[in-house]
Amino acid sequence: MPEAKQDAGIPQLVTELWEMVVAYFKQEAVEPLKALLRFVAYGVAGGICASIGVVVLLVGVLRLLQTETGSTFHGHLTPLPYVITLATGMVVIALAARAIVSGATRKAGS
Repeated sequence: MPEAKQDAGIPQLVTELWEMVVAYFKQEAVEPLKALLRFVAYGVAGGICASIGVVVLLVGVLRLLQTETGSTFHGHLTPLPYVITLATGMVVIALAARAIVSGATRKAGS
């Protein structure tokens, strides 16, 4: 008779072990991955929005230089608004890269 109890207990133990392994896997692997994916998704969405905003601002700077400066950029100076806008874009990129690098350095030093 005691063997029948053991036989009935082994499948139950295996089921409990399986449930415990699945719960542990969810806790230690699935939940952190969900949080990481959420973090990455917000970062990508923010990066796309910021990129679109910078492009729109740079186009605005170009149009401002072309229309509001009067006859300053006519003749052989026609490409100058494009050069100024390109330089402004490069400065923005350099500032963004500097902020990213200094943020990574600050985190690594902590």
